Amino acid sequence: MSRRSPTLPYDPPALESLVVRPLMRQVSRNHSASPLDRLEGVSLHDVASRFGTPVYVVSERRLREAHRSLRDAVARRYPEVVLAWSYKTHYLSAICSVFRSEGSWAEVVSGFEYGIAEDLGVPGKETIFNGPHKTDAELERAFTRGSIVNLDSFGELDRVIRLSRRMGRKLDAGIRLNMNLNYPPWDKFGFNVESGQAADACRRAFDSGRVRVNGLHAHLGTYVNDPGLYARGMDRMAQFAAEVESRHAATIEYLDIGGGLASTNTLHSQFLKGEAANPTFDQYAEAICTPLTRRLPFLKSRPRLFLEAGRCLVDEAASLLTRVVSVKQLSNGMKAAIVDGGVHLLPTSYWYKHDIQVLKESRFGLEEVHLLGCLCMQIDVIRTAVPLPPLTEGDLLVVRNVGAYNYSQSMTFIYPRPAWLLVSGNRVEVIREGETPEYVRALDRIPPHLLTRETRKSFVARRKERRGA
Repeated sequence: MSRRSPTLPYDPPALESLVVRPLMRQVSRNHSASPLDRLEGVSLHDVASRFGTPVYVVSERRLREAHRSLRDAVARRYPEVVLAWSYKTHYLSAICSVFRSEGSWAEVVSGFEYGIAEDLGVPGKETIFNGPHKTDAELERAFTRGSIVNLDSFGELDRVIRLSRRMGRKLDAGIRLNMNLNYPPWDKFGFNVESGQAADACRRAFDSGRVRVNGLHAHLGTYVNDPGLYARGMDRMAQFAAEVESRHAATIEYLDIGGGLASTNTLHSQFLKGEAANPTFDQYAEAICTPLTRRLPFLKSRPRLFLEAGRCLVDEAASLLTRVVSVKQLSNGMKAAIVDGGVHLLPTSYWYKHDIQVLKESRFGLEEVHLLGCLCMQIDVIRTAVPLPPLTEGDLLVVRNVGAYNYSQSMTFIYPRPAWLLVSGNRVEVIREGETPEYVRALDRIPPHLLTRETRKSFVARRKERRGA
């Protein structure tokens, strides 16, 4: 015989009004309320008229504000912090010099970048040399100049041991760690902690009698918008540092948590805008410093903390000015605007839904338009279905937050690359000239057997004749 549940009295649902706020970020970072058509004290229309389009424009003020904001956010929680500017993010001399003047060290990942930092006067003792490919000559130069060198592989460790014998002295070096924190794992670089590789690398270094491990380095990923990843990474790194000090009677002098902090750009996969969804500098700083401070009692001293900031410092300081060259309707009925820029100048278009604004007033509503570049490539898409006022030929557009990687990863493809400008108050300075056809072809050579009546007239052949004369 089945039992029937007793009849329960009906309770009406309680409704409560909730205030919807953006996830994590509630205020803009390093943004001013300056008019759309001006950058600091400079009219963008005047910039386009003077320098043409496309052209990159960088705000020096925003570079400095970003650096100070991040440094201060970390220093309030852990005073022994140093920011090291990531040269691969943007290695134009003026950009590097701005951050250097704010006290930044140089973080480089190749001999090429190391040479730029050296040429700009950065002392070797304030240069961090990372990366999986360092030649013997580059390693010797770095150790001779007193740079921090973080080792990436057992092969590199063996080469440094041999180098120390040749140099006739023991060498201090850091060990790059990777940890099982991400999926898929970020394990191309360094020595894995969980598998015992990192401990083995430290043991081999100390047992050699030639290399002292005095620091640890990690880079947890790129565009990391989860502060918890830094908290877990720093906790494991500090724990491993305590283990190294205990096992080898060593002192870990620095912990380098790398970079990868997100800017306010919006990934294609994000629903909310990056400005609302991504962490603030204070949230990153809290995530990094809290576990480090908690682990300090287990360490011999307070290690110096390095943060290799890149994207989060430069992204929001730069814009690309570009002009509409034609407007057309695609076969699917969608409106498209072709501009004189392209993805060869904006490789980050493949990652981000860049904020794009029109430098004109419009009495009409917004309409969705595909913004396409000028390259003869179907994949040259700067952004799809972006809501903008109705566009016409000649309209000037601003693609915002393009400071990171759009110089170092851009390419001369179909068109030479344009100039970069630095705006400082009311001043506009050229920090990289636009490329000319002669510059692009300067390294070309025509072998003698290909010199004909036609090719002898070329710039390349005539230049060779002038050198010979």
